[in-house]
Amino acid sequence: QVQLVESGGGSVQPGGSLRLSCAASGGTFSAYAMGWFRQAPGKEREFVATIEGSGGLTHVADSVKGRFIISRDNAKSMVYLQMNNLKPEDTAVYYCAGTSGRFLYAQSASYNYWGQGTRVTVSS
Repeated sequence: QVQLVESGGGSVQPGGSLRLSCAASGGTFSAYAMGWFRQAPGKEREFVATIEGSGGLTHVADSVKGRFIISRDNAKSMVYLQMNNLKPEDTAVYYCAGTSGRFLYAQSASYNYWGQGTRVTVSS
C-alpha cells in the first residue's frame, strides 16, 4: 500500500510560482508512475502532469504546458510540481496520484493511490 502526502500549496499572486511536493511511502517508488491532478470548485478533477518511474518521460496538460514542470527524486521517494507564471484559473486543490504502471497516464481512473490534496489559490 502506498501513502501519498502533498505539501507546498498556498496563496500566490498572478504571475507567481509555487512548488508542490508529494512524499510517498510504502512500495518501491521507482516502480510507480506518478501524476498530478487538480479540481477547481464546481468542476471535475482534471489531469495536470504525469511522470514515468525513472523520471525520463513526462507529459503535461496543454493548459499548463510551458508553465508547469513535473519531476521526481526516486532516492527520496518524492515527486514535485513546479508551477510558474500562475494564473487565477490555476486555483484548485491539487492531488498527487500513483499507479504501478510503466507508462504515462493522463486518466484519473488509471491511478490506484491518491493523496489528500493541497490547495492552491491564485489571486490578486
